[in-house]
Amino acid sequence: FTTFDHGDIELEIDFMMPKGSNSGIYFQGRYEVQLFDSWQVKEPSFADCGGIYQRWDETRPEGQQGSGGIAPSVTACKAPGLWQHMKVFFRAPRFDVNGRKLANAKFESVFLNGYLIHENVEVTGPTRAAFFADERSTGPLMIQGHHGPVAIKNIHYKSYTHDSLKMTDL
Repeated sequence: FTTFDHGDIELEIDFMMPKGSNSGIYFQGRYEVQLFDSWQVKEPSFADCGGIYQRWDETRPEGQQGSGGIAPSVTACKAPGLWQHMKVFFRAPRFDVNGRKLANAKFESVFLNGYLIHENVEVTGPTRAAFFADERSTGPLMIQGHHGPVAIKNIHYKSYTHDSLKMTDL
């Protein structure tokens, strides 16, 4: 977890994974962009590198608990053991003064190794394995270690307030 909380954020990060490794970056500790060895995957799913992970509801019938995952538009993943670069523009959910949600969180754009893989993707709530089950206007970045190692370097971010520059203006 980061020691700071963020709302709207622009994040750039380099990562490297061995064959078969699986991890993720959770914006506000709630909304996951998948890090996964997806080298040479022909038809990516939400579970592949750069995917916006699905939501999970234990109360739904067996085999139907997951919903809402978004696959990257293309497989832009490099071979295992190579450094990869991700750039994300994330817009935090919006709330009124009484705490009622006015707008969903949104991945305005996600780039993987220079390829635009997501644009204007709304998430209606926290994705599976989120640290927080609720939604707020801020929260920490969380890097998940899951089913194998991941190396991270060159983390750069710009945090924005709701009243400052719109992410789409960048």
